[in-house]
Amino acid sequence: MESAYLVSAVRTPVARRGGGLSGVHPADLAGQTIAALLDRAGADPAAIDDVVLGCVDTLGPQSGDIARTAWLAAGLPEHVPGVTVDRQCGSGQQAVHFAAQAVMSGTADLVVAGGVQSMSQVPIGSAMAPAGPYAGSAGWAARYGDSEVDQFRSADAIAATWGLSRGELEEWALTSHRRAVQAIDEGRFRAEIVPIGIDQGPSRTGIAPSGADESRRPAGIAPVGVDEGPRRDTSAERMAALAPLRPGGVTTAATASQLADGAAALLVASDRALRSHGLRPRAVIRHLSARGGDPVLMLTAPIEATAHALARAGLRLADIDRFEVNEAFASVLLAWLRETGADPARVNVNGGAIALGHPLGATGARLLTGLLHELERCAGRYGLLTMCEGGGQANVTVIERL
Repeated sequence: MESAYLVSAVRTPVARRGGGLSGVHPADLAGQTIAALLDRAGADPAAIDDVVLGCVDTLGPQSGDIARTAWLAAGLPEHVPGVTVDRQCGSGQQAVHFAAQAVMSGTADLVVAGGVQSMSQVPIGSAMAPAGPYAGSAGWAARYGDSEVDQFRSADAIAATWGLSRGELEEWALTSHRRAVQAIDEGRFRAEIVPIGIDQGPSRTGIAPSGADESRRPAGIAPVGVDEGPRRDTSAERMAALAPLRPGGVTTAATASQLADGAAALLVASDRALRSHGLRPRAVIRHLSARGGDPVLMLTAPIEATAHALARAGLRLADIDRFEVNEAFASVLLAWLRETGADPARVNVNGGAIALGHPLGATGARLLTGLLHELERCAGRYGLLTMCEGGGQANVTVIERL
């Protein structure tokens, strides 16, 4: 079996819903990111075998196979195909898994993988039926009855099951913001971010990243180069003053991930591609898997999925230098910490989705991009990424820095 290597990984800044990226078409958001990815890697766009992007709510500007549209919108070769993946919040991570599996099987050598989401232009849940996806299914009703399937209910149920107080949730949320602000101030994200609407200099591939030229930036769209979500002025007192999202619950807007816009892309390569194109690998994918759990409780699948992945990879928790666990809700992360026993100092060290935002289809790719850069920053060896997903699922990716 071939090995699958990560050659390059970039992302846009993550913008708040209605913020600096709200007017950028999702195809341009992803297309510009892909063009910058290839430029930074020094890869020939004509040699790419496929483009796999994650996206949720593929309606309106995100419809019609956004992976293909984004590639073409960037002015890249027409012979390269694209496909869009929906594994809910894990779509961007699953896109990387499919790309790696294609490379490992020997059916592809160079694949662009990532994700995109404009939650400003396509509101969350737009593709859902008003009564939810399960209404009217006799098989679902026979198995799960009329159980309410709702992520906010699940977040509160997790807090109750693991005995997590509102104060504990808010303490982690505050930590997330402080870590993200520190990462921004120290320039930790600078190498991974593709500024939108800011001149990025000459292209090594001859393909100018879409939007890099100020003259090509749509009117009314201001340059965005820094993540918009982290709040410097937040405090425990401000969080404590917020009303819960559900009556009697402990989850508030402060302890949930922020709705956001963004894109991310990674270049996955085989040994053969590295040799023939003179590319430098930065990490190798050591393990990839996905597991399912309780679809009603929904958000606990990363716990079992992490144990499964470590066993299959022949690794111990102590072997992992950095963890990225998506902060869909603070209760999800804290329950995962309780069950795994992982060191919080090695988890989401640069902040998570509570501070940085969660552009659904892009988040998995954004987290993997950040994990690669963080391993390089701290000279770590192994990094593990996992995230909860709709339907009670979780993906796990383990990478080894080279």
